[in-house]
Amino acid sequence: MKSDKALWGSISILVGAVIAILALVRGTWQTWLLIGVFTLWGLWVIMVLLRPCMQQAKRRRMREQLAKKRLEEGITGSQPFNLSAMDASETELLLLRHVNHRISAYLRAVYPEVRWEWCEKKPEKLVLAGGTGRIRLYGIPDFDHADVCVDQNASITCNMLKMVPLSEAGGCEPEDTVPPNRQPVDPQIWYEVQGRKVLEALVADLNSRGHSCLTIHENGDICVEEDTEEVAKEHLAGFPEKTYWSRLLQVFERNGLAAEIMAKGIQISW
Repeated sequence: MKSDKALWGSISILVGAVIAILALVRGTWQTWLLIGVFTLWGLWVIMVLLRPCMQQAKRRRMREQLAKKRLEEGITGSQPFNLSAMDASETELLLLRHVNHRISAYLRAVYPEVRWEWCEKKPEKLVLAGGTGRIRLYGIPDFDHADVCVDQNASITCNMLKMVPLSEAGGCEPEDTVPPNRQPVDPQIWYEVQGRKVLEALVADLNSRGHSCLTIHENGDICVEEDTEEVAKEHLAGFPEKTYWSRLLQVFERNGLAAEIMAKGIQISW
C-alpha cells in the first residue's frame, strides 16, 4: 500500500513538472528538460519501487531452493520437540543430563575446577525415583567423594566425603564421639546447606524490627541484645568451630553480610 501511494505521488509530481515545462519553456530546451524529467522519474521508480520487489522475489526464490534441498536430503521443516515421542531410555538420559548440570553448578559454586563421575551403576534410576547416590570427585584436595541426595521435590544437596583407609585412621576417636562442630567441614558448603536459609530469614525479620546486628556463639546460638540482655533467636546446626571462622567470615562477606570475630562469637551487621 505504501508503494502504491508513493507511485501515485510521484506521478502527480511528474505531471506538475511536465505542465510547468510546457508552459514556461520553448524550443529545444523544452525537449531536453522533458527527457531529463522523465529519465529522473524512471530512475526513481526503479530504485525506490522496483528494487525492493526484485529483492523480495530473490529471497523467495532462495527460500524455495533451500526448502527443495532439504526435502531432497530428507530433512523436514522445523518440528516441535515432542517428549512423548521419545522412548523411556531417551527420557531418562535427558533427565540425567539435566541433573548432572545442576550438580556441576552446585559444586562449582565452591570449587570452580571440580570434575566428577557417578559411582552408581544406573544413576538415571536414582534421578527418576529420588534418593541418595555417591559420586567421585576430582580436582578438590580436601574431598574425594560426595553423597548426592535428590528428593521428590527435585531439590539437590551434596554432602562432601573424604575416604581414609582404616590403617591411616588408627588412633582417632570413633566418629560417633566427635561433636558435629568439630568434624571437618567446608564453610561455604555448610552455609549453602544449613546456614543461608536460617540467616537470611532471621536478618530480614530483625532488620524489619529495627535491629542492625546479631551475634553467633560458638555453640551455634544466634543472639541479639534486647535492653541489657542477650536473647537467643535461632540456632545454627553444625556451626563450624573456631578454626574455620576466618574462612567463614569470607563466606558471609561474599553474601553481603559484614562479619567480625568478637570475644563472644561472630558478630554480623547489616
